[in-house]
Amino acid sequence: MLKPGLRNGRTWLVEKEHLASAFGSGLVDVLATPVLVGLCEECCRAIVDPLLAAGEKTVGSSISLRHLAATPPGMQVRVESELVEVDKRRLRFKIEAFDAVERIAQAEHERFIIDVERFDRRVAEKARKAATQLGLDF
Repeated sequence: MLKPGLRNGRTWLVEKEHLASAFGSGLVDVLATPVLVGLCEECCRAIVDPLLAAGEKTVGSSISLRHLAATPPGMQVRVESELVEVDKRRLRFKIEAFDAVERIAQAEHERFIIDVERFDRRVAEKARKAATQLGLDF
């Protein structure tokens, strides 16, 4: 059952592909903010996925993240998330991230529970419309 107070923690090793210089979000060899956002979303998703009904998944709808400190390659990052609100299909999370030295981020994140079949139909329809507008075979 989805209820406030559910928590998760995940740890990742910062590798070359996670760096701002490799990701394209900057020219420095530290953990890229967009990658950190992805790690935060993954940590939240993992809280709720096992508790969803068959045919349901969650999608991220917003994130507000403050990237507070740089993390070099080779260092581990730990993301800790907590489900703080359940409002029908809307789920709200609080997140903190740490490296071996300090807290590196704070965030708030929202996810929505979706019906996968309905979602996939809508995405496919949008792709067909785009292809038609561009004159592509789809």
